[in-house]
Amino acid sequence: MKFNKLVLLKSLVFILALIPFSFYLYQFLSARLANPVEYVTRGTGDWALRFLLITLAITPLKKITGFVQLIRLRRMLGLFAFFYVCVHLAIYCFLDVYLSSDADALQVWQYIKEDILERPFITIGFAAFLLLIPLAVTSTRNMQKRLGANWKKLHRLVYLISILGVIHFFWLVKKDLREPLIYAVILGILLLFRLKLRMPLFRWAQSNKITK
Repeated sequence: MKFNKLVLLKSLVFILALIPFSFYLYQFLSARLANPVEYVTRGTGDWALRFLLITLAITPLKKITGFVQLIRLRRMLGLFAFFYVCVHLAIYCFLDVYLSSDADALQVWQYIKEDILERPFITIGFAAFLLLIPLAVTSTRNMQKRLGANWKKLHRLVYLISILGVIHFFWLVKKDLREPLIYAVILGILLLFRLKLRMPLFRWAQSNKITK
């Protein structure tokens, strides 16, 4: 793929990835919703998980389609996952807790800390956010070169983060589990594909295929 086509593809993906954010921002500002804070909190969390799964799907899609340039999109998609997680958390902290409370900032942060420690679905969601931070910080090519082989080991945390994200969703919805089950199945397929790639027989078959 020529450079200008790659730039065009990245630009298109960038614009598409911002559409959910624009949609929820419009919905929040339009004042048409009965509970806009809950709606945008849930929506941005959904998209954070979706972008995590899309990022994990890049390698399988590359293997299946042979479209190697998909790898060039992985970092951007991963950063969008982090972006939506940050928006999701910011809405919870500032709109759901801070602005809806008459308490001062110190009391609000104390409440958030207690909420994180006492409500399991928030605990596990916050843990996933903390694990995402080093991945976002080290996503640049310069950091990849500086960390060397350790960079890949660090970024394998994305699998654990995705598992935590799915569990967070399960514990959040409690009753209607259809949507989190869909995400769990997709994640399970992606994890099985990753396991297959790490199997010695599969690696031997792939190398033998290349040398023929």
